[in-house]
Amino acid sequence: MTRFANTTVSRRTVLAGAGALSLASLIYPQRSQAQASILKVRSYADIQVLDPAFRLAAPEADITNIIFAGLVVATSGDTWGWKPMAVETIDQLDPLTIAFKLRDNIGFTDGFGQMTAEDVKFSIERLADPAMASPYAGDWATLKEVEVKDKLSGLIHLSQAFAPLWTSTLPTPSGTILSKRAVTEAGGKIGVKPVAQSGPYLLKEWLPKQRTVLVRNPDWKYEPGFYEEVHIHPIEDEKTAELGYEAGDLDYTWTSVSSVTRLKQTPPANTTVVEKPSLAFVWFGMNKAVAPFDNPDVRRAIQYAVDRKAVVDAAYFGAAAPSTGIIAPGLPGHRDANLYNYDPERAKQMIEAAGLSGATVTLDILNKTERLSAAQVIQANLQEVGLNVEIKQNDSGTFWTLGSKENEYSKKLQMIVQRFSMQPDPSWATEWFTRSQIGVWNWESFDSEEFDKLVVEGKVELDPAKRDTMYKKMQDLMEESGCYVFLTHEVTGVMHRNSTVAGLRPNGEPNFADFKPA
Repeated sequence: MTRFANTTVSRRTVLAGAGALSLASLIYPQRSQAQASILKVRSYADIQVLDPAFRLAAPEADITNIIFAGLVVATSGDTWGWKPMAVETIDQLDPLTIAFKLRDNIGFTDGFGQMTAEDVKFSIERLADPAMASPYAGDWATLKEVEVKDKLSGLIHLSQAFAPLWTSTLPTPSGTILSKRAVTEAGGKIGVKPVAQSGPYLLKEWLPKQRTVLVRNPDWKYEPGFYEEVHIHPIEDEKTAELGYEAGDLDYTWTSVSSVTRLKQTPPANTTVVEKPSLAFVWFGMNKAVAPFDNPDVRRAIQYAVDRKAVVDAAYFGAAAPSTGIIAPGLPGHRDANLYNYDPERAKQMIEAAGLSGATVTLDILNKTERLSAAQVIQANLQEVGLNVEIKQNDSGTFWTLGSKENEYSKKLQMIVQRFSMQPDPSWATEWFTRSQIGVWNWESFDSEEFDKLVVEGKVELDPAKRDTMYKKMQDLMEESGCYVFLTHEVTGVMHRNSTVAGLRPNGEPNFADFKPA
């Protein structure tokens, strides 16, 4: 069993689930008065890497956001915004220049000293450096350089204006500042054990597939965490998490989408149930690099074969609506309709013409109740048109690497049901489907020169109407490729104890540092 002892405290540091195990025995054998200062929360996956440049999923970002200080951090509430974290001041002087001054007493743990403007330069330029091959390099696509003015001050210079800068770059882990010396001494990357932490909490302990323990940073001089400790429990399935919560073992959890209506009508005792609009997107994908999906007619046949409404209704019990793309309502680029819709007779004719009647294909999913329900409807839909489907369920540690070019299985991966988290800018939806992301996050091997060109142009276009047209076109290109069947944006269901005020962003994602006793 892996355990990390508490780091030498001085100041800062920057996705496998509980499954059917008894949460009570896993978390706490009994309650005590001392536990009043402990916040117990559920996360949908265990951590695998805590380097902001190589994070795999939102649960890792939830942690890096509070053990490493970013220049700014996203605020909690019903509107999207940000507030200073590591900076005393930060101002956009013109479309290409951002001036910052760090707070004077932010330090790194493990003896790595004070945070300086040189660390800012290192961290931002490191993430943007093509040689680092960070999947998030696009968050700094127009970075020219970071200029150090003095110990605490500097200028961020852009080569072109950058529309997502204040929405999906600076207030996210892509704006995290790491210790230049610590990362260099660690060999250039951070693994699952953080070095030189600097935020309001520190990672004290990690028990794989059981819990991650964060403790308040005694050397953090600004807005302190409201709890002495935050215990984060990786529980992949929302239904299992609901049972754990109702047993009294958690203070906060996301609910399954299908449970939102029931829980709002009859919540557990002393519980607040919240429903938030979601920016996330769920889709069914086909890998065009692997037979039989290298045949565009087969991909189109399957687009016609899938009854999107039936899939979404089965997975979420009518609590979520089918989507028209990967960009949610309210954002530039949201489409009014899909290009290809349910037509099983046409699908069956195309499968017969391709000589695939009776063939078997595989569908990989994350091992969650809602994903399995969706996959079973897709399985039935494809069986109706002549294809057999083998559903393969994966835990999070396996699933999130299936399409990685380092994984030999990526050469066999055929179909997936996938969900991505989202930031409040359309560029964060399209970024992952470029040719450079094939073997990283683009598991469908979708390759479009026109799409890639629009991805770049969309980030530097400041006119909302023009951006709207661009992002609609990008989704058209995705759907026309035959690689995608867009399913839903879900909704976000949250429940927490009445004794806790939950710090939630507008889409329901947590800011754990903002959680406080009621």
